[in-house]
Amino acid sequence: MARTSRETRTIRPAARRSAAKPVTERPASRRRRSAGEPPYHHGDLHDALLAAAERVLEREGLPGLTLRAVAREAGVSHAAPTHHFGDLTGLLSELAAIGFRRFNEAMIAAGNTETLPLMKAMARAKAYVAYAQARPGMYGLMFRTERLDMTRPSLHEAATASFQGLATAVSLSRNEKLTGEVLEALTLDRAAAIARAWSLVHGFTTLLLDGRLKDILHRLPEGTGVDQLLDAMLRSTVPRPPGP
Repeated sequence: MARTSRETRTIRPAARRSAAKPVTERPASRRRRSAGEPPYHHGDLHDALLAAAERVLEREGLPGLTLRAVAREAGVSHAAPTHHFGDLTGLLSELAAIGFRRFNEAMIAAGNTETLPLMKAMARAKAYVAYAQARPGMYGLMFRTERLDMTRPSLHEAATASFQGLATAVSLSRNEKLTGEVLEALTLDRAAAIARAWSLVHGFTTLLLDGRLKDILHRLPEGTGVDQLLDAMLRSTVPRPPGP
């Protein structure tokens, strides 16, 4: 009986260890994947890295957006971003291209809600500001030219389309027809109109994001905010018909 008891005592701990941790168990992945999210399929990692980069950008700002940070966010090896984008400039440029495409789509959609050329232009201007408010990190990246490679086809195409949309909206508000040929060689008057409209909206947006309009907004009548201030500012730039 004593021998049987000793044998039992020597066998049971081993059995408990085996049940507690099977030899096939693998360490938990560090990948930040939401519950139920399927693993990457071949070819998906490129887009997954860009999505991870956008999350890092909006959460930590441009200084925190590094290749290693993106790899950690996506839960992949540190070499993965380099394999897909070459270097940080390549990653930032592809991310900015996405930003410009969304930016342009938002302004086009806003313009399509109006029929009059002037109202179309104003709707686009409001969409410009709204996009920057919703995605301040992406908006800031799009205009950090020194961090981007503007010769990359995707970024060059997206940025060019965005400028053409702006130029077209300004021309329509002036009752002018702007063709591709005209865009390649602007008159001084047309160039001044485009630069004036862009400076006005971009300057307003920058001041807003930097918190420099708080003092003005604080002094506005009750119930008046950013939207009303922007609308009044845009309307004040519309040429008034000459008096009798």
